[in-house]
Amino acid sequence: MKNTQIKLSARPIGEPKRSDWDISTVDVLTPNENEVLVKTIYISLDPAMRGWMNDAKSYIRPVQIGEVMRAGTVGVVVESKSDKFKPGDYVMANLGVQQYGISDAKYLQKVNTNLAPLQTYLSTLGMPGMTAYFGLLDVGKPQAGETVLVSGAAGAVGSVVGQVAKIKGCRVVGIAGGKDKCDYLINELGFDAAIDYKNENVKKAIKETCPNGIDVYFDNVGGDILNDALARINMKARIVICGAISQYNNTTPVKGPSNYLSLLVNRATMTGIVVFDYQDRYMEGAMQMGQWIAEGKLKSKEHIEQGIENFPEVLMQLFTGNKMGKLILQVNEL
Repeated sequence: MKNTQIKLSARPIGEPKRSDWDISTVDVLTPNENEVLVKTIYISLDPAMRGWMNDAKSYIRPVQIGEVMRAGTVGVVVESKSDKFKPGDYVMANLGVQQYGISDAKYLQKVNTNLAPLQTYLSTLGMPGMTAYFGLLDVGKPQAGETVLVSGAAGAVGSVVGQVAKIKGCRVVGIAGGKDKCDYLINELGFDAAIDYKNENVKKAIKETCPNGIDVYFDNVGGDILNDALARINMKARIVICGAISQYNNTTPVKGPSNYLSLLVNRATMTGIVVFDYQDRYMEGAMQMGQWIAEGKLKSKEHIEQGIENFPEVLMQLFTGNKMGKLILQVNEL
């Protein structure tokens, strides 16, 4: 069997381009004792990947030049040298952008495709869902009746944040790009209001849609929108910093919040969320969100593209906004 791999060949300056990647084909290796060979079906594409390409100190070491690009994956066991897994088992792993991967059994997690489709374990029941669940509930601490504002609201994380906030009895306003996404937030996900940042004055729209101010702001975009939100926060507001996708491809310094004194005036907090800090509680989040999905309270939407050779172009959909929900690349048949 042959294995196509995508390796980082150069550190991107600004937006990643095809020449930053090396696409090669190698023989599939044989697992050693306690290892498992997995055929990857779906690969998770996440905004955090852009940060992993930079040679800079962060919460996780950078991907090295010549390494297979880091990515979360789900797939099926082909061969196992572990008594914990057998061929045919579906598993969640971090095998990177390649069609086959070998992992120590301790790093694999079985998933039940009878409970949810396989791709859901990369979205609502995977890293984006866990980020939303713990970021909102543990850091944002929303209370019934409060106003929750979410940026990047039609994306993999933001869409779950808004739905969970509604389940908790909050008034929810989402910020997204384009009429279709805003209609999706209101008509399908049950948001109370939506702001189209591409066609509206965001600062004015926040004032109109959050007349009683903002109690929790879940930020996925950073930049000017973060400043606009800070202008409307309430006393003791909680700002959850999940990402800053508007800044990831900058070739100039990151634009920080100039309106940060609003935190002082309102005795508010601004706290970062990194999902890996909650690894020992993933089962808790998955069980609760799985129950909400079964009850019809929580919807999961995936945008699936095809072909490992298309990875460089599909990755850019994260930054162009040309997708709805969780972006996933299918690299083998199910």
